[in-house]
Amino acid sequence: MPTYKDNERGTWYAKFNYTDWTGTIKQKLKRGFKTQREAKAFEREFLEKSQASPEMKFVTLVDLYMEDCKTRLKPTTYENKGFVINTKVLPFFKDMQLNTIEPATIRRWQNELLSDKKGYSQTYLKTVNNQVSAIFNYAMKYYKLPSNPARIAGSMGKKNADGMNFWTIDEFNQFIAYSDNPTYSVMYELLFWTGIRIGECLALTLNDFNFVTKTVSINKNYAKVNKQDLILEPKTPKSKRIITIPSFLCDMVKDYSEKLYDYKSENRLFSFYRSTINSHLVHICKKSGVKRIRVHDLRHSHASLLIETTLQTYSHLYPNKHGEVADRLQEINLNSSRFQPSFEEK
Repeated sequence: MPTYKDNERGTWYAKFNYTDWTGTIKQKLKRGFKTQREAKAFEREFLEKSQASPEMKFVTLVDLYMEDCKTRLKPTTYENKGFVINTKVLPFFKDMQLNTIEPATIRRWQNELLSDKKGYSQTYLKTVNNQVSAIFNYAMKYYKLPSNPARIAGSMGKKNADGMNFWTIDEFNQFIAYSDNPTYSVMYELLFWTGIRIGECLALTLNDFNFVTKTVSINKNYAKVNKQDLILEPKTPKSKRIITIPSFLCDMVKDYSEKLYDYKSENRLFSFYRSTINSHLVHICKKSGVKRIRVHDLRHSHASLLIETTLQTYSHLYPNKHGEVADRLQEINLNSSRFQPSFEEK
């Protein structure tokens, strides 16, 4: 493996020939390595990738897999996939040669996760296992791996959770009474009473609301990827929709927006990150004594509320009845007993 010292720069570089996937011989030059060892490692990994050999290291395959995924997935999906692989997969398989990983190897990895003290949920374990299987399927299709050891080893976890967490309206009212920040409170109210996704909520601007028709337009999704704020297309084409909302929610959003300093109607109403929202929700759950749920479970809570009032199927089958749905939610809100803690309790 020829590597060379760049005496002028005081660094090393790799220069070598290789055959690409079309059979064409090409030359590769890469400069700027601090040590000869780094230059040799670059050449070795580059040749492994170009030769498409099942003898490559697992980490090399992951690099190829993620490069292929990058142009096919939404930024948020790509980032989540990378997080799962980097934290739950690579620490175990990273330096193993691809063709040495057997079903028994997969079982040892599964057992490590199953016995982890963090106690991962069954649905999360299923997601992680599916990711590993997808990587091996990719190797079979494009890099001559004869079989998928993850498929032979069998799955772990469950596709569906044993139960769904949600709040009743009384639990939500008790929770919201202890919310100590008006911005968080309005956001929670929107999530509970509309059932929109957290990314959709974080992308909302005042321009998305029509207080005359009492509607909110869901047409975008917020995400933070590589420390950058992104406004993306909704999760699916059907996610673009207009929701009729009850009067009290219109009044709440209008009042909140009028109190924002130097706010422009095209700006986001809620400039939070998901991690801070989760932390705040956990804090208020402890403070209020309401059982802990995830932010996404507010969407489940909304669905439960519609089921309880027999409106979920009704509104789905008759979209023109959304105004009546909003009126019914308005009535439910007025009739529900808002929990009012004493000053000492707060």
